[in-house]
Order: sequence, then structure tokens, then C-alpha cells
Amino acid sequence: MGRLSLAVLISGRGSNLRALIDAAAAPDYPAEIGLVISNVAGAGGLEHAARARIPTRVIGHRDFPDRSAFDAALDAAIGAAGVDLVCLAGFMRILSPGFVARWHDRLVNIHPSLLPAYRGLDTHARALADGVRIAGCTVHFVRADVDTGPIIVQAAVPVLPDDDADRLAARVLAAEHRAYPLAVRLIAEGRVRIADGRAIVDGAAWAGAGAGLLNPGG
Repeated sequence: MGRLSLAVLISGRGSNLRALIDAAAAPDYPAEIGLVISNVAGAGGLEHAARARIPTRVIGHRDFPDRSAFDAALDAAIGAAGVDLVCLAGFMRILSPGFVARWHDRLVNIHPSLLPAYRGLDTHARALADGVRIAGCTVHFVRADVDTGPIIVQAAVPVLPDDDADRLAARVLAAEHRAYPLAVRLIAEGRVRIADGRAIVDGAAWAGAGAGLLNPGG
């Protein structure tokens, strides 16, 4: 069986894209990146893709009259690339319900909180304001409602007494760089299935998976 082919959608610096590129460079990693798409022409993540000789496309959302037309262009580019799984990695556009339905259970996202807590933006500032002791990130299948969908992997990090939003964000980002490649590996190995709206991970006693990585679904 061949490697799972990914399309990665970005809008900015692409640090999670870089984590996926680094993971896919390993000969035993079961996925490879077939296409990187940015909606921003100057996104730093495009340079990561270029250095790794991964095909890129810029599809600017401002070049289309509405969200549906933009999403149709995305869908056409992804479909032409023949990819199996779409990974959102700092992609700062809300996708239309039609696009989400088209890629149902083949579209994943990483969010910088332990969902379902702190959906949306400013997650770290909100967590600090609430005085939480544990923060983290979530890789999940995408559904039409923002930051919802079956959870594949979560990574937890401590909130330290002297944290501000930037310090906490940096710690969570380091956890994201472990969690996203792990989630993609689990999908590529056929170990993730959906049952009753939950992602069930088969054989999920992950010795050595990485400190702080959690499996809430298996």
C-alpha cells in the first residue's frame, strides 16, 4: 500500500507544515505531502514547501466574488492533485459547508486549545484569564461548525505561574508539532475510525508517543 497523499492549506509561517514535512522525510512515515496551498501570496510556509520540492499553489481568497467560489477553486486544485487527506495548518479562512461535506472525514485541523474548550481565536489569553492549569492543542476532523468534529489527538501542556499569552503559545506550538504528525500517521495507518460522532483510535496504548500526548478517542 502506498503512502497517504496530503494537501496542506496554510495562510502564514507554516510551522505545522514544517513539522509535517520533517515527519514525511522519514522513510517509514506513511504519508507524503503532494501539494501546499496558501491563500496568501507571501506566506512564509511556501518557502518550507519550496525547499522540500513540494508543489505549491497560491489561491487568493480576494480574487473570488464569494466564499463558495473560493472554495470551489480550492476543491478543484486539491482534486487535481489526487490527494487523500486535506490538512489545515494555520489556514485562516472558514470553509463553506459544501467544501467540508465534500471532504467529510478527509479534512483535519489543528487548534491551539483542548477542544471543546476555547473554540475560535485568542485561545491562550482566554485560558490565562480563566486561570486554567492545563492548556494544549487538538487535532480533529473538520465539521461545518468552527472548531468542532471528532477528536483524533490532543496534547496537554502545563500553564506556568509566570505565563503570558506568548509564552503559553510557544509551549503549545511545540506540542502541536508532535501532535499533528502523530494524528496523520494514525490516519495513514488506518487506525482511526468514526463511531457515533467520535474518533476511535485502534491499538492506542501509545508507549513512547511523546510526553503530554493524549488519546481521548480510543
